[in-house]
Amino acid sequence: MASGSEGAGNPPTKLQRPPNRLGLEKSSYLLQHAHNPVDWYPWGQEAFDKAKQEDKPIFLSVGYSTCHWCHVMERESFEDEEIGKILSDNFVCIKVDREERPDVDKVYMTFVQATSGGGGWPMSVWLTPDLRPFLGGTYFPPRDSGRRPGLKTVLARIMEQWVDNRDGLESSGERVLEALKKGTSIATNPGETPPPAPDVAYRCFAQLAHSYEEEYGGFRDSPKFPSPVNLMFLMSFWSVNRSSSEGAEALQMTLHTLRMMALGGIHDHVGQGFHRYSTDSSWHVPHFEKMLYDQAQLAVAYVTAYQVSGEQVFSDVAQDILLYVSRDLSDKSGGFYSAEDADSLPALGGTEKREGAFCVWTWLEIRELLPAVVDGATGGATEADIFMHHYGVKEQGNVDPEQDPHGELQGQNVLIVRYSVELTAARFALTVEKVSKLLASARAKMAEVRKSRPAPHLDTKMLASWNGLMLSGFARVGSVLDDKALLERAVHAARFLKEHLWDAERQIILHSCYRGDEMEVEQGVSPIAGFLDDYAFVICGLLDLYEATLETDWLRWAEELQERQDHLLWDAEGGGYYCSNPADPTILLRLKQDQDGAEPSPNSVSSLNLLRLSHYTGRKDWSQRSQQLLAAFSDRLTRVPIALPEMVRGSMANHYTPKQVLMLANGETEGYLYQRLPVLSSLTRLEGRATAYVCEDFTCALPVADPQELRTLLLA
Repeated sequence: MASGSEGAGNPPTKLQRPPNRLGLEKSSYLLQHAHNPVDWYPWGQEAFDKAKQEDKPIFLSVGYSTCHWCHVMERESFEDEEIGKILSDNFVCIKVDREERPDVDKVYMTFVQATSGGGGWPMSVWLTPDLRPFLGGTYFPPRDSGRRPGLKTVLARIMEQWVDNRDGLESSGERVLEALKKGTSIATNPGETPPPAPDVAYRCFAQLAHSYEEEYGGFRDSPKFPSPVNLMFLMSFWSVNRSSSEGAEALQMTLHTLRMMALGGIHDHVGQGFHRYSTDSSWHVPHFEKMLYDQAQLAVAYVTAYQVSGEQVFSDVAQDILLYVSRDLSDKSGGFYSAEDADSLPALGGTEKREGAFCVWTWLEIRELLPAVVDGATGGATEADIFMHHYGVKEQGNVDPEQDPHGELQGQNVLIVRYSVELTAARFALTVEKVSKLLASARAKMAEVRKSRPAPHLDTKMLASWNGLMLSGFARVGSVLDDKALLERAVHAARFLKEHLWDAERQIILHSCYRGDEMEVEQGVSPIAGFLDDYAFVICGLLDLYEATLETDWLRWAEELQERQDHLLWDAEGGGYYCSNPADPTILLRLKQDQDGAEPSPNSVSSLNLLRLSHYTGRKDWSQRSQQLLAAFSDRLTRVPIALPEMVRGSMANHYTPKQVLMLANGETEGYLYQRLPVLSSLTRLEGRATAYVCEDFTCALPVADPQELRTLLLA
């Protein structure tokens, strides 16, 4: 409680201020701004009406709850009383969580990227009362800094221009918007077919090979992102080009990248899971936030690498990721939380959060935690000596100042594997088994220490799209490793999606739900209807779950969701799917996402979903729709397939006919699959034994009842 002795002239602190309208919201990001001295509105009609009635420009601020620079801009500008008053008096201020409203974010990010040459969050955009943008940027410091204008200066200029040159502002914004409508249009020409899949795949491989960084893997020098979509494409490319040098190179690029990421600081060696990206080329110093969508895609990439290579390390990392998600990102309802923040309070006290504080270590901390002398080790080495040698820990810290522009990691160490266990064992004259146990024991002790540290903020928002990706992660890893516990977790997640994010009455997916104060699942006051990525990623997850369990209920729901996706979002004229409801008048651009980035484009995922569903249900129209979708993206696939590696996989799957083996013909002729696929009634067992038929385009090879014979058929 604030004491009455404080000076009357001091502005109220954040906790002393009554909440603004954002206090009624469920989003963690909006709630983080609920006590700002800014008259914030959530995105919605109330704000739009106010802007029109008062004839004021709109200030739109977009970010997300685990965004480092969003925190910085809030602390510097939105907590500033003077700036807060300028904003509230002269603008209608709208705050948007980009993870809640990706449709809003995509429109205005497209504008910002087109007009400023860059993008990112926090995103700051100024709009007319009818929502047309006329100026945009990302982070602004509160006041002028060198040549960079501060937010206060920018606001003053806009206020002046709004009075003196309003027509110029509006016409300039309108011209850009019209250009964007033309520039972002994606449609097929009459009679157009997709470009030849082998040509597209080779071009995509060549473009990735050109950008590949050989020493540490990955596809740029720095910052370096995990990019699972690239790795999954390269493994698919290898699978159809195994005998060529290009195929071998594709596999080498993939496995080397995955190995180096697993060794690097981007991989949390104490707490498991992966951080968002690396600020350097060696995967050493990460941006420390952890996102659900990264864990989901990386789990699938690592277990696929295990299938391809047989190397246990890849299986271990996939399980490591799912351990983190099960422990730290899982709700008791079965849903998965969105993210963990990069910033947290320092372990030794302090009121200002620092990036990575929860994850990093000083030399002295490790020395004091692991003091025991190891029997037989060279020179009387302690556990700390061996651990610090293996993980590159230095007394002065191991973070290059260039990777730490704000000095938050000074004297700290980010663990990175510098030597193999074999080399570390040889260095200290110990057995590999002994060193492995020592390192595991040390990591467990450090994990216990972490539990006593102030934890980073956890965004407990649960998104249908990211839960769909994570459903795929658990289903795929559980299936490959024959792990019943992982498959049970996948089923739990699918049940969560159907119970909490499926509106059976309206027959739509809901985009998000939230963990309430009593740990229950809550919906917002106005539930957000699902977007294309919600449908596409959940359908993919359900297909993966069906293939893992052969429970047809999940396949049946996937078919139902695909029908709804087609009805709500398919562009009957131009082909492909709109990212959001094209009838929404507040969304000014009807976008079809044409890039596989941190998340795959839902159009890319849909190209594969449609093909898989066609083979499971016998519906040729979905196979044709997959072709129509690919045709709509022909220009992009032909010129820059590196932008759509997941869609290139869809193109390859359409070209190289999938083998049909993942169906269970159990003799129940009245069942779902038998009704969809009459051909199943003709399949019989060999001598009463479990029998496999390997089919392509519903033409089957002779039945086999021996696992080795089946393996030979599948590899042929």
